[in-house]
Amino acid sequence: MFKKYLKNQNGLTLVELLAVIVILGIIAAIAVPSIGGIIDNSKKDAHIANAQQMVSGAKIAVSANSDLLPAKDSGVRYIPLEYLIDSGYLDAFSDPDGGDYSKGTTKLSDDDVIALKAAPTTSYVLITKKASIYEYSVYLLGENRHIGPELIGDIDRSKVTDNTP
Repeated sequence: MFKKYLKNQNGLTLVELLAVIVILGIIAAIAVPSIGGIIDNSKKDAHIANAQQMVSGAKIAVSANSDLLPAKDSGVRYIPLEYLIDSGYLDAFSDPDGGDYSKGTTKLSDDDVIALKAAPTTSYVLITKKASIYEYSVYLLGENRHIGPELIGDIDRSKVTDNTP
């Protein structure tokens, strides 16, 4: 009876095995770039969410201190990321690409923010007064990518761009 089983072996031939390996290779060649694109898109979405959080923090800051709103003569106000974090309007968050977002190391006071006349070289929220409406734009500088400055309602994945050296 044992001899009968030894003679009736139903295994894969070499050609069948090679065909299976080729099919698995084709599937892998299609799947790997797709997964890479999904990961990249999720990182861009995280950058957008962080930019939206910055604007929310800036809105809370100007609610707490109306002096942070743009002055009538200039019509703009820059609120740096480090001010929002140091003042407790925003919790620190990380860059999804690794590393940190660009922020200064100096602790800024309300007076320092009010005195800013030009865009900082770090991440910031820009508040612009147009007639009786305040518009919020954001510039978020990460290790590898940045956003803006863009109006917060206009941000999508295409606005998250690579930093150029």
